[in-house]
Amino acid sequence: MRYDLIIFDNDGVLVDSEPISNRHLAAYLTELGHPTSYEDSLRDYMGSAMHRIHDLVLERTGQRLPDDFDDVFHARVFAAFERELQPVPGAVDVLEKLTADGTPYCVASSGSHERIRVGHRTTGLDRWFTGEHIFSSQDVGRGKPAPDLFLYAAERMGVAPARCVVVEDSPLGVQAAVAAGMDVYGFTAMTPAARLAGATQLFGSMGELADLLV
Repeated sequence: MRYDLIIFDNDGVLVDSEPISNRHLAAYLTELGHPTSYEDSLRDYMGSAMHRIHDLVLERTGQRLPDDFDDVFHARVFAAFERELQPVPGAVDVLEKLTADGTPYCVASSGSHERIRVGHRTTGLDRWFTGEHIFSSQDVGRGKPAPDLFLYAAERMGVAPARCVVVEDSPLGVQAAVAAGMDVYGFTAMTPAARLAGATQLFGSMGELADLLV
């Protein structure tokens, strides 16, 4: 194993939540008078912390989203998670292999701690992640593409950034990992490879990731 810590993004890497959350985000923004297609949402917001959605809408329209935007959005998404959410195919196999090999891993997500917990509980991934191995943009001042979250996770796990690899599926996450001085493997299942061009390696399935981590 060439790394001392594997840092997983959550949405789209461990849980197959991006189609669900971006569908609901596009619908809610459109409902509020900010026409947004599913494709727009993936392009502009995939991998974002909630504050970035607020910032972009304000920057583009001069209008602030409602004070209860986050609560309403999360209620809709969590309800959909309970009905639809599944692990990313092959993610459990990768976690089983890392655990068997004794390789440390954690999750560092733009999502809130509540979102991470709901997703893991719904998909059964909670058995693989204890609280001290879960990090959220809520824990730091700036979300991705700033490196803060990944640097915080590495510090808490006691591993130097250069000995970490990040597994990401969004351009913002790849930028954050590079800025943190970490290698990053870009998952192209939902994101065109060209948009993850800064990644150390690209892979299209979790089976490929398992081979890259050997």
